[in-house]
Amino acid sequence: MTINWSEYGDKEFFDELVDARHRPRAPARDLLRYLESLSSEEIRERQQAAEIAIVEMGITFTVYSEGENIDRAWPFDIIPRIIAADTWDRVDAGLRQRMQALNLFIADIYGKQQVIKDKVFPEELLANSANFRQECVGIEPPLGVWAHICGSDLIRDHKGEFLVLEDNLRVPSGVSYMMENRVLTKRVFGELFEDTSIRPIGDYPTKLFDTLAAISPRPMDYPEVVVLTPGIYNSAYFEHSFLAQHMGAELVEGQDLIVGDDDCVYMRTIRGPQRVDVIYRRIDDLFLDPDAFRKDSTLGVPGLMRAWRQGNVALANAPGAGVADDKVVYAFVPDFIRYYLDQEPILPNVPTYLCYREEEMQHVLQNLDSLVVKPANESGGYGMLIGPTATKKERAEFARRIKHEPRNYIAQPLIRLSTVPTIIGDAVEPRHVDLRPFILQGDEMYVTPGGLTRVALRKGSTVVNSSQGGGSKDTWIVEAG
Repeated sequence: MTINWSEYGDKEFFDELVDARHRPRAPARDLLRYLESLSSEEIRERQQAAEIAIVEMGITFTVYSEGENIDRAWPFDIIPRIIAADTWDRVDAGLRQRMQALNLFIADIYGKQQVIKDKVFPEELLANSANFRQECVGIEPPLGVWAHICGSDLIRDHKGEFLVLEDNLRVPSGVSYMMENRVLTKRVFGELFEDTSIRPIGDYPTKLFDTLAAISPRPMDYPEVVVLTPGIYNSAYFEHSFLAQHMGAELVEGQDLIVGDDDCVYMRTIRGPQRVDVIYRRIDDLFLDPDAFRKDSTLGVPGLMRAWRQGNVALANAPGAGVADDKVVYAFVPDFIRYYLDQEPILPNVPTYLCYREEEMQHVLQNLDSLVVKPANESGGYGMLIGPTATKKERAEFARRIKHEPRNYIAQPLIRLSTVPTIIGDAVEPRHVDLRPFILQGDEMYVTPGGLTRVALRKGSTVVNSSQGGGSKDTWIVEAG
């Protein structure tokens, strides 16, 4: 596995570590020089050491296949992704701006709906929103914040510019893997951390706890915070357990909680009922409370919405926040930034066609072979069409779906995603990546320095989701010098 950077790469794509002249980019010089100093056997041994550690540490994710849940070891590549600190500072500012505007939009939608009255956002889109919750109208959560935790997916184009691909505002996952990636990289490249100024990410659980504590209905330094999980069979259960443990919070299921006659939430313990102040819920809205939503739900807590509405318990993210977790709403976020903040967006969206608009739908139908088509409310890489690699039959089926339900589809050009060197067999090859930073908003705002880098391990693929065969890397934000 001798690394010859002069033969590495593809000039068609922007590589984040190696430039078009096959030279290391400035923030990556020390890393690439270090990699060159290692023999093929040493690199292979370190990759294997990381894979063994993943098994020993029990870092897994769940794939749903043919009705079965299959636990798999977390796919990880030891060559980190590196982003210069000055580049990241602009991204950080753009994410803060975006989070602020999204929360103002959600508050407005469940309040006066001025954004609709001023014709910035079409009323018909709200009427057909899968995630709008009528039960939340008129509620004012603590600090006016609805989405406390957001995972925005970013990509870099062929020029190296960051673009926002989507915002995840319901139950965004992946932060535990971001943190475990850093632990693994320190194991195999510990010496690099001694000489490189890499921004730390280990304080995320503390920041998360502080964000949750800030919305507690009882003013306490250490309110009772719990993480509400659907249970061990959920694909993100590893993360639920990880975050509860690292925050020092209880991990609970719906059956562990009850709502008392005083409309407060209590946790069953061996010492008797104990009041709960904040619930970091990892359950979708419709399963939270069988009294308010799906009556057949066994995952939630009867009366929970009533307790929340009375202000006796805080929920993060708040029910109804998913109204902004919609790929059609996503297209309007730059308008929200201008409308609510009177600012120009720092981070641009990917150009997006909205199929509910007749003219844009016709353009999409005529260009399905060159576009990526996505349903408005799917996640995990499911249910989308990648036009350039789709069959004629698949494109015809999507054309039928779009015509039948135009509100439910958007289309975007296939962006030439940036690449990062990745170990593939006995070689180092470029692979496409995206990035999911995590943004917290309570009484203060926090953005993770970097985030979860996901890698499309298949050559030429741009699908990075682990459920679709993708992998992951550590992400370094490196200070100049």
